Amino acid sequence: MQEVWGFEGLIPGPTIVSRYGHPQIVRFYNELPIDHVGIGVPEISVHNHNGHQEWYSDGHPTEIVRSGEHRDHHYPQIYAGNDPREALGSLWYHDHRADFTSQNVYRGLAGFHLCFDDVDSGNEQDPNPQALKLPSGAFDIPLMFTDKAFDNNGAVWFDPFNFDGFLGDKWVVNGKIQPYLKVARRKYRFRMLDAGPSRVWGFVLSNGAPMMLIATDGNLLPAPVMVDQIAMGVAQRRDIIIDFSQYPIGTELILENVAEQRDGRMPTGKVLMPGSPVLKFIVDRDAVGAEQDFSQVPVSLRQMPVMDLATAQQHQRTFVFERKNGAWAINGNYYDGEIPTFAIKQGQPEIWTLKNGGGGWVHPIHIHLEESRILLRNGGLPGPEDQGRHDVILIGPGEEVKIYIRFRTFLGKYVMHCHNTLHEDHAMMLRFDVVP
Repeated sequence: MQEVWGFEGLIPGPTIVSRYGHPQIVRFYNELPIDHVGIGVPEISVHNHNGHQEWYSDGHPTEIVRSGEHRDHHYPQIYAGNDPREALGSLWYHDHRADFTSQNVYRGLAGFHLCFDDVDSGNEQDPNPQALKLPSGAFDIPLMFTDKAFDNNGAVWFDPFNFDGFLGDKWVVNGKIQPYLKVARRKYRFRMLDAGPSRVWGFVLSNGAPMMLIATDGNLLPAPVMVDQIAMGVAQRRDIIIDFSQYPIGTELILENVAEQRDGRMPTGKVLMPGSPVLKFIVDRDAVGAEQDFSQVPVSLRQMPVMDLATAQQHQRTFVFERKNGAWAINGNYYDGEIPTFAIKQGQPEIWTLKNGGGGWVHPIHIHLEESRILLRNGGLPGPEDQGRHDVILIGPGEEVKIYIRFRTFLGKYVMHCHNTLHEDHAMMLRFDVVP
């Protein structure tokens, strides 16, 4: 048995389910042991990742809830800019305590938050003509991928002083090492999350079959895309559809990781063949009765919001993510949660250039509060997986990515950071303020 830290003692924590137009207040109690010694600190600041919420409820890294205290978070469940095309879907929540995010999340402080509206309604038999009728209920399954290391006594082990990043050698899905899932012969929606701390996954099916990608970072694409591999950096999400009706009962499919990675910096670039088994699907029954498949995957999903590029061209910023004196910096500066690096005017469209200042690592860059759109990657147009809305941008060695972003609705202090949580904890983060 392993002692874990979990929301309600669970890994992942309880799944929060929300609907647009129905605000929620979530109270987070900190009941972690005040006298704890070892990995992690019994102080939290819970971030609703991908959420569109006021700063007080965003889980700012320096807004700390200590053991024995609680904090109420208001999740308003409104569209950014009152635009339904800005709907969010597959969110997650996790601890965001400054300097200790990697340790506290590694111990288990993370869970899913699923949001629905009239389009992505969570009901495959929804009579509403707007509804997409994607696989729902028991056939809409969140999958949290992490990797863990264990010491000689079988206890979970972690090295918070490896500034490059930390890798485990056991693949863990929803808290279990290399589990299996029995499935019916029908369509399933899988909401895949890389929960870190540092690994970049490359997922394929063992039989080489393509997967249908419908959402990136929890945001539905304009149309489904067939892909042979799902690549995910830390905190990125990918929603896929797998149709098991094409397989006879008794079929076993393995979700494999083919991205070789030997340290916390980045994958080597070698594609493993065969890959390492992560999750087994066992087709064990027909979809009859309550499991009958009423779902569909339309050719059109959710349209993209309109961009004001003419205005954005007049407001540009550049951020270089780099190593400095053994730690991690943005534009040469370390994180200070009390001082904003810059202020941005509410509603003002901007173009940001994100540059990886080193050749030996990747950085998954997360921007709080609003989604962004990738305009260019290394001067070229975005590929299929880059064309949606994102809150995490993976930038490889020496890469440069231009994004469009605009902050609406809420004012206050927010952050941008690398989501390799070892990089984040060692200062690759900045605060920005949204002002009138």
